[in-house]
Amino acid sequence: MGAPSATASPGVPAPRTAPAPRIGAITLAAPAGVAPMAGMTDTAFRRLVKRQGGCGLVVTEMVSSEGLVRGIDRTLEFAEYTEEERPVSIQIFGGDPARMADAARIVEGMGADIVDINMGCPVPKISKHNAGCTLMRDPRHAASIVSAMARAVRIPVTVKMRAGWNEAEINAPMLARMVEDAGAAAVTVHGRTAKQAYTGSSDWSLIAQVADQIAIPVFGSGDCVEPEHVIDRLRVGPEGVLVGRGVLRNPWILAQAADLAAGRVPRVVTMRDRGQFLLEYIDLLMNERVDEAAGFRHSAPTSGGDEASQAEALGLRAPARGRERWVINKLRALNAWYSKGYEGGALFRTSINRAESIAHVRELIDDFFMH
Repeated sequence: MGAPSATASPGVPAPRTAPAPRIGAITLAAPAGVAPMAGMTDTAFRRLVKRQGGCGLVVTEMVSSEGLVRGIDRTLEFAEYTEEERPVSIQIFGGDPARMADAARIVEGMGADIVDINMGCPVPKISKHNAGCTLMRDPRHAASIVSAMARAVRIPVTVKMRAGWNEAEINAPMLARMVEDAGAAAVTVHGRTAKQAYTGSSDWSLIAQVADQIAIPVFGSGDCVEPEHVIDRLRVGPEGVLVGRGVLRNPWILAQAADLAAGRVPRVVTMRDRGQFLLEYIDLLMNERVDEAAGFRHSAPTSGGDEASQAEALGLRAPARGRERWVINKLRALNAWYSKGYEGGALFRTSINRAESIAHVRELIDDFFMH
């Protein structure tokens, strides 16, 4: 069974000498990080990527500002993070400045390093509520949200946006200037429009244009699926790169990019390494809240009750069988990316989809990756 061929640039690039990016008072150890991906980049996955090296920042899955403030939304678990992930940014979405400011206070109270505003999600169920990328269609309102949040908290407030709503409404450069004036500490630009969703290509020339026009750090996102892509994108102007789908396919991409940036040949990742990553991911998911030190896990406050009842309300202490099914479903979602392009990968994914127990999943991983 063979791994997909990499599209490496010839030779090893010269070391990157630019200073480490800073977001407010937060200095990142590396200019690359994990972009938020709903349903995928949970705290267990982010922790494992962080352990490989080269990851300067992780951003949580987006969480509803309304859910945070009311404390009853089942998606509150999306705001969870652990000490191992720092520095960590919690991404929230919403359209009401006062509600977003209240949610930012909760994020600050959770001890997060940064609070990020989602102005880039193109999914209709988000955008139809005047949140996500819809905010880009009303720049003044978007800036008012940033202003309200920046006044409400001491931690940095950042913004994730797209190129624009569609080809006729490419306004990322203008909006970036407005949110900078409103108090944003950094901006991330995904170089596609909302209409494009995840089709076509990310426009890195537009990202470079934004970076040239504002003084706060700019991070770019989109189409980084090889470590060489990360290095190439950093050369066009942004202070940093957030990697989304590329890190699902290759959780070592940030570590390999760091190798390249330091003038080293990127580390080789074996099939056994890939199998071990999945086994460790299963262990972390199955053992959440088991023998964890006090203060290691940070959770959003719920509407009431003690810690045990809150966890139960979030479905985090489900019966073992239910927990196993949840973990299997997480593996199914990840392997749509993780095993793509490998010989026999389609059969492996089909087998995972049919698995009825964690023990069976472990056997399948062992057969596919370890032999």
